[in-house]
Amino acid sequence: MRPFLFFISALISFSLLSANAFAEKKLVVLGDSITEGYGVAKSAAYPTLLEKKLHEAGKKEWTVINSGVSGSTTASGLSRMKWLFKSKPDAVLLVLGANDGLRGLKVEASQKNLADAIEYAQSQKVKVILGGLYMPPNYGKDYTDQFKKMYSDLAAKYKVTLIPFILDKVGGDPKYNLADGIHPNEEGHKIIADTIFKVLKGAL
Repeated sequence: MRPFLFFISALISFSLLSANAFAEKKLVVLGDSITEGYGVAKSAAYPTLLEKKLHEAGKKEWTVINSGVSGSTTASGLSRMKWLFKSKPDAVLLVLGANDGLRGLKVEASQKNLADAIEYAQSQKVKVILGGLYMPPNYGKDYTDQFKKMYSDLAAKYKVTLIPFILDKVGGDPKYNLADGIHPNEEGHKIIADTIFKVLKGAL
């Protein structure tokens, strides 16, 4: 009987190790209306497309949670993160700031809000990926330069992975945006998913 018991014990141990190896992991995408998928079906928004890309790349253990809320500014980042972290995610993609910029809010205030959110995530041992955004040139060179630099400064200070501009090849191109010129259409979301995935696949 002993060999049989040893075989059963080994089988159980292997099963537990296998289950742990493929344990589900959660990536929360904390953003605004762009993340939410304003104007397109939820299935066409970039977080959903991102999950498909991760699975196709063999990272099937990852579930991507779309936590985009229209109109959100960086001021909501910390409180929303505390609520979302009740689900114990493994990583967070922080993509906030567009509404701050469009409203002309002070970059210093936005930067502090993002810093607070990053510090909280790191205190909870949750990996942070920061999604950068640019402002249109009509906001003035000083403001747009400061806004862009905000993300790179935060990434350097907190040693987090940075996606410099999530709207690369999408922002400002009518072909990839809805009639409002701000929110991406389905084709735009595909490009955003590609841009993020190129960085994310090595970060997770």
